[in-house]
Amino acid sequence: MHQASARRHSLPVVNETSAGGIVIGVRGGKAYVAVIARRNRGGRLEWCLPKGHLEGNETPEEAAVREIAEETGITGRVLMHLATIDYWFSGTNHRVHKVVHHFLLEGITGHITVDNDPDHEAEKAEWVRLDRVASRLAYPNERRIVASARAILAGEE
Repeated sequence: MHQASARRHSLPVVNETSAGGIVIGVRGGKAYVAVIARRNRGGRLEWCLPKGHLEGNETPEEAAVREIAEETGITGRVLMHLATIDYWFSGTNHRVHKVVHHFLLEGITGHITVDNDPDHEAEKAEWVRLDRVASRLAYPNERRIVASARAILAGEE
């Protein structure tokens, strides 16, 4: 066990930065969030917030707008930064330290679709009511980000 732990920590570290978040649309007086379904490393379909890597000299805000548009078909306008999370995971020959910037966006144009995703990572995209979206999301940190966004939108923060 100790050798495996020592080997894991001796692997080279790769730093990755991504951005995405919560894009809100309002229909019939109710707030909706665009979410996507993608396959996890084990091949299981999981619902999550749209996000992806920064490209070139993009700012996190620019990457969030681009990634959300690519993965959901919805073009948004950044309203505010919600949270930055970081976590580690291991590949076969390196460890990854991932930082993800989450923003709150207002949906401006578009129709929900995964047809614009150049990576084809998003298999499905749907609008889910803001008050129901947390139960759909696979990751606890994303559920916390939704809770924060709900509090802000309700004027509680």
